[in-house]
Amino acid sequence: MIQAPADNRAPDDEIMIDLLGTNGWLWIAAALYLAAFLSSAVAMARAHVRSRSLMLGLVFSGLVAQTIGLYLRGLEAGGCPVRNEFEIVQFVVWSFTVLYVIVGPTFRVSMLGFFTSGLAVILSIASLLVPSWDTPGVEPVFGGEPWIEIHATLALFSYGAFGTLAITSLMFLLQNYSLKKKRLRGLFSLLPSLVDLEKMNFRILATGLAGLTFALVVGGVFYHRDPASVAASKLLAATAVWFAYLVAFVLRISRRLVGGTLAWTCLALFAAALLSLRLINTGGKPAPAPAATLRIEQKDSPTVLPADS
Repeated sequence: MIQAPADNRAPDDEIMIDLLGTNGWLWIAAALYLAAFLSSAVAMARAHVRSRSLMLGLVFSGLVAQTIGLYLRGLEAGGCPVRNEFEIVQFVVWSFTVLYVIVGPTFRVSMLGFFTSGLAVILSIASLLVPSWDTPGVEPVFGGEPWIEIHATLALFSYGAFGTLAITSLMFLLQNYSLKKKRLRGLFSLLPSLVDLEKMNFRILATGLAGLTFALVVGGVFYHRDPASVAASKLLAATAVWFAYLVAFVLRISRRLVGGTLAWTCLALFAAALLSLRLINTGGKPAPAPAATLRIEQKDSPTVLPADS
């Protein structure tokens, strides 16, 4: 009886994923975000309300492609893919896009998708076009400690919430400008009311601050227990961002920072948060260099001995 050889070929879907690679999927995501932004811009210019579902579908498709790319990166990293500036920016983009997919349809804010896809395009393409951001891989960045991974993931997800806050703050400023100048047509007619935007800003600010607070508590515990387990530069940068948003939150509760002033503050804070990503180090250690060898030449044949022998 002749037995057929085992078929060890990978399934077609796995082959397709491997052929595209991690950056291929991330480029596809950026292209879909760009398509969503352009379709939304054209729809607003022509006053087509029905195209909102098309824009949401394109953003969701881009999110799926980006998720696959980050998943493949996570397999390489052995954890959450936040090993360098490239992966951190991509993860922040993924975070505020997830928030839009969840929040956008709920609040029926069509303009939120326009600005979200626009910001996603800018940050995604910028990260893909700067090779120095995508540094070589390192050892598993969290050392097998799940709580450290939760700390990093939640902190960057909070940055995504602050990105959404920056978008709604920009919408607030545009609506405020339109009311002052009495320009109530075109783009401005699609913006939510100032009251609704003020409520959204407060809720998103509270959500992002709560997530970052929990992330810092986890990071602080591990830093106190083992300072080497958490990079000091990362903890310092995240703490500075947390404190700045905390001050804004306290001033907002006390009604000393409201309206346009709060919106400008949130925009400035998110710009500072993006700049702080340069200081964020996930604590991954560089891959160990190969052991040095000492070559002893002999007449017959060379002998290679370990350097420490």
